[in-house]
Amino acid sequence: MLRQNGMTRQQLLQWIDEVSFAVTDISLYLDTHPDDADALAFFHHYNEERKKALELYSKNYAPLTLDLVRPDDDHWIWASEPWPWEGGHC
Repeated sequence: MLRQNGMTRQQLLQWIDEVSFAVTDISLYLDTHPDDADALAFFHHYNEERKKALELYSKNYAPLTLDLVRPDDDHWIWASEPWPWEGGHC
């Protein structure tokens, strides 16, 4: 479940890292076990959690991927502040 209540920016980034790892890892497994229903359910669950977390981060801070740049923004905000690995709010 997305743990958005009371999460700091750093905690949200950590959650994004965790669910992103889970999605990538299970997708590699599914490449060789495409009929594993439990693995597919795991993928769908954590892929949805990842999407929610990325959207929450984008809404509250800045987009982490280009597909989360909101078209209703009145100015270009992609890469307008330091990235997390550049010391930006980690």
